[in-house]
Amino acid sequence: MSQYPSSFDRDDLLKCARGELFGPGNAQLPAPPMLMMDRITEISGDGGLHGKGHVVAEFDITPDLWFFDCHFPGNPIMPGCLGLDGLWQLTGFNLGWRGWLGRGYALGVGEVKLTGMVRPDRKMLTYKVDFTKAIQTRRLTMGVADGIVEADGEVIYIVKDMKVALSES
Repeated sequence: MSQYPSSFDRDDLLKCARGELFGPGNAQLPAPPMLMMDRITEISGDGGLHGKGHVVAEFDITPDLWFFDCHFPGNPIMPGCLGLDGLWQLTGFNLGWRGWLGRGYALGVGEVKLTGMVRPDRKMLTYKVDFTKAIQTRRLTMGVADGIVEADGEVIYIVKDMKVALSES
């Protein structure tokens, strides 16, 4: 389906952040420290729970990550919004991986449920994004997906109806 591979290492993700993977003016990941994954282990345009595409990625957790010092001093917890942003990042990445043009923008999310925390003693987050819709028309390019975040195998975030669009403006 895509001209790109089905997995990406950190160097590939940094190329995407610099605009070198999908080309200038197209989907980019944010640069560190806002890049919320270290590798993408699986990606498709027709897999996942609904057969409309999916992404699986991992983020290594270490006690020296930037957000632990400030959120909260003496009680370090990864902000839940960063896990949500990681899911949005992967949703937009999938649209670029499909070869669809434009810059990615998060449009919203239907439901977010946080059932656990990411503390410095965790080792790895696993993101799982499953598309429910992938739309490309003359006027609209958008992905709608559900996602989960696991910390060391335990589901800690459940997200429904994330929306990311690509825009050429």
